[in-house]
Amino acid sequence: MPPTDADTAPAHAPAPAHAPTSAPRTGSGCEDTLDLRIPTEILALLADESAAATARATAVSTLPYLAEADLLDSPAEWGPVPTVAGAFQLVPVRVDRDLALITRWMNDPEVAAFWELAGPEALTEAHLRAQLDGDGRSIPCLGTLDGAPMSYWEIYRADLDPLSRHYPARPHDTGLHLLIGNATDRGRGLGTLLLRAVADLVLDNRPRCARVVAEPDLANVPSVSAFLSSGFRYSAEIELPAKRAALMIRERALRTLL
Repeated sequence: MPPTDADTAPAHAPAPAHAPTSAPRTGSGCEDTLDLRIPTEILALLADESAAATARATAVSTLPYLAEADLLDSPAEWGPVPTVAGAFQLVPVRVDRDLALITRWMNDPEVAAFWELAGPEALTEAHLRAQLDGDGRSIPCLGTLDGAPMSYWEIYRADLDPLSRHYPARPHDTGLHLLIGNATDRGRGLGTLLLRAVADLVLDNRPRCARVVAEPDLANVPSVSAFLSSGFRYSAEIELPAKRAALMIRERALRTLL
């Protein structure tokens, strides 16, 4: 809060009604008043205290921002975690290292049918940069098994995403987008296995998050099936600008039951 004027010295108080009136001195050319001057040292102390108060107020006012500065609680620090397919880890994307690989995956016809990012590297780069240069509400990651990249993920704050306009979002809802990169890794249960692993990573590392959500295209039957098999429940059918989606939710309270 900005400093107030609470400590400003009051004006001279009026004389009491019955106070005697002093006669002017004779032989003096000056008025009979007191010269109240604050010493320079006191002024310096007051200035220092004012500056300190301003600094304290500024620090307090930024606390909510600092608490939310890492909107997703550092996915780079999650894992690796063991799975029956190998050690799985989310590795935040670096454009200089990962662009060519992700572009190749986006141009796979099975992926392109739902991600709609088939085309040159510039198209994929623009998609990645929109997240990497943003405020941290969405983080693109590679999913690796035993160190080898095999999937692409987007971990995002669903409650801060346009998706929140289409369902009753709760604070810290965390969303997932996923694609399996290589055709040889699809259709053998890896999607189910990794969705459960990543949902558990979110719930383990984001204590403020009570729900992990997703919105796969209803036409993407393998994806919807993988979410259902990994402990998500079908909540609703929602109409999004680019697709009709299945709203899938995994509740923290039910994670040991589903």
